[in-house]
Amino acid sequence: MVAHLLKLKLALLRNGLRRSPWQLVGMAFAGLYALGLVVTLVVALVLLRTAPQDVAYTAVVLGGSAAILGWGIVPVVASATDMTLDPARFTTFAIPMKQMLAGLALGGLIGIPGLATSLVALSTVATWWRGFLPALAAAAGAVLGVLTCVVLAKVVTTATASLASSRRFKDVSAIAFMVPLVLMGPIVAGIGQGIPASTGFLPVFAQTLSWTPLGAPWAISGEVAAGRPGSAVLKLLISAATLAVLAWAWKVLLERALVTPPYAGSGKRKGGRLGLLGLLPAVPAGAVMARSLTYWFRDPRYSGSLVVIPLLPVALVFQGVQTGDFTSLAFLAPLSAFILAWSISADVSYDNTAFALHLASGIRGVADRLGRALACLAFALPVVLVFAVGYSMFTGDWAGLPGQLGLSLGILFTGLGLSSVVSARYTVAVPLPGESPFKKPPGNVGQTLAVQFGGLVVLMVLVLPEVALLVAQLVTGSPSWAGSILPPGPALASGCLWRA
Repeated sequence: MVAHLLKLKLALLRNGLRRSPWQLVGMAFAGLYALGLVVTLVVALVLLRTAPQDVAYTAVVLGGSAAILGWGIVPVVASATDMTLDPARFTTFAIPMKQMLAGLALGGLIGIPGLATSLVALSTVATWWRGFLPALAAAAGAVLGVLTCVVLAKVVTTATASLASSRRFKDVSAIAFMVPLVLMGPIVAGIGQGIPASTGFLPVFAQTLSWTPLGAPWAISGEVAAGRPGSAVLKLLISAATLAVLAWAWKVLLERALVTPPYAGSGKRKGGRLGLLGLLPAVPAGAVMARSLTYWFRDPRYSGSLVVIPLLPVALVFQGVQTGDFTSLAFLAPLSAFILAWSISADVSYDNTAFALHLASGIRGVADRLGRALACLAFALPVVLVFAVGYSMFTGDWAGLPGQLGLSLGILFTGLGLSSVVSARYTVAVPLPGESPFKKPPGNVGQTLAVQFGGLVVLMVLVLPEVALLVAQLVTGSPSWAGSILPPGPALASGCLWRA
């Protein structure tokens, strides 16, 4: 039965790649990215073989602890990213629990995350290749550590199944997950600056973690290499006991989930409230605008763009504080306009079956495109104006404000026009309504990437007139060039939007 589950996992992955060549291309890009990361970590672990034992011990324990912690946190907010071998699908099959647990656990290793973690973990054998016993202990610790990662992820996924089935939890967790992604640069820079200042703290912290379930598997080999067999045995017991407890907890949770699978019922809501539909004009474009605005504030696939925008000035200000140069803030308004305008490039795809209502109602294309563009413009225009004026207030450069406004508004209106064309002309594979925005939907992933990347290139070409005028103003230093950007920028962009 275990072998059958593994064959089923491989068959599902293989059939997913057979849907189209573009699916294979998308998987190839993901594999190349993971391969580059794995190669970097493997090389670092091999080079640690010549490092002092305390340095290697600290690096391996901290890195391994972070890996286990990551496997425990990511499934909470991204539990719907991989639904192959979903336990709920085996409810009607009388599969023995031991075989199901073993099959699902080993199946968790099939895939890019599982293979990458396994390769990096086994590379710790090269780090501790300072004798036969340390290398053997490193191999045992790697096996225990990887199995702990997989089983912990299964425990977290099963325990939060009912919670994750809640629409509100999916929305909040998906948006919250984007915050550290946007602030990844400042976070990494802060960690990079903190490490040299914490050279005395990190070894103590790693030693403390080595006595916890997070770091115990990765510390066994270091204890053997340091000639502390007693500590090595105790940490081996901690690792084995942790894995056994996690497996028991997973068994109990899985038994309960198979008997009473999670159900996400729909809540009752009183009728009679039209919301935005009652506030906006009772015309086709107004109805589309109201519906689109509702999606923007309630659908995480849209609202994720709104979370990114207020975090952009934080990231740019942090960069300015680090370098002492706040020139990068000049890109805040144009970059925000770029992101917000392109965010509706998959509008029709996000509609899914709801787009049939547009077809059935006989709404004209111009009203549909205009309503969607106005919905985005309702908050995008104030944001761009505030960022452009805010930059001039921060730097005192009011002479460059017309250029900022011309370029930003040009990008915004041009992007809305191009996005309106792309969303109607190309329907791509996107997460379904109610699903995690990070879910990888079946379909032409490569084609989706090609459409999005190609559209971005076209948008860059369309805003070249505004960019050329701004470059001329920067090169010559003449304020007349800055004033010349403001009228043609929105005018050219409005023409693109009208053509959409």
